[in-house]
Amino acid sequence: MSNVGFRIHTKVNRPAKELIGKFAKFPVPNIADCMGRLFCVHPAIKPCNGAKLLGSAFTVRVPSGDNLMFHKAIDMIEPGDVIVVDGQGDLTHSLVGEIMTRYAMSRGCGGFVVDGSIRDLGAIRELDFPVFARGASPMGPYKNGPGEINVPIVCGGVLVKPGFIVVGDEDGVVIIDPLDAAEVIKRTEALNANEVKTFAHIKAGTLDRSWVDKSLKEKGCEIID
Repeated sequence: MSNVGFRIHTKVNRPAKELIGKFAKFPVPNIADCMGRLFCVHPAIKPCNGAKLLGSAFTVRVPSGDNLMFHKAIDMIEPGDVIVVDGQGDLTHSLVGEIMTRYAMSRGCGGFVVDGSIRDLGAIRELDFPVFARGASPMGPYKNGPGEINVPIVCGGVLVKPGFIVVGDEDGVVIIDPLDAAEVIKRTEALNANEVKTFAHIKAGTLDRSWVDKSLKEKGCEIID
């Protein structure tokens, strides 16, 4: 019988590293724009340093203020995995600090996305290891469980399944289903190319802004002199 709420799945269907690597050149906002602007983790989950985030999701669900399963996840990951933690948004107890972070680095972890609190923020800011979190608290966690590893979770309002692609930068985090990745890459490459053209028009003073007034007219905006 499955012990719902206290179980670990050991197998993860990870996408090819070559596929994940294609997202390295894209800013998170551009990826998000090409996905209907629906798959960004809530902006309350912020970067704790300037390290870029890219990898496949290794998901963890924990009770508020407890990190037993977070510890186990670090022991289980493969290099490049990003540990994504559903901590229910609770900020009272931190779920990870400097010691766990340094251990995860030694294991080749690709980073953390924590829907909850961290601590040792000053030290983590100095590490070349991407950490995104909802907040910080000096009060440490319990280690009693329960929890689940490698199950579908919700982090920052977005569904994350094990093996989903996670990309993060200074603007935030976006989540990509590998089944959609090829199309998202195609769209984002086209968007990037259009941006280059737009920047050239701005520099040359030839940017067409007529669409603004056209849109206002179509929407019935009243212009008062």
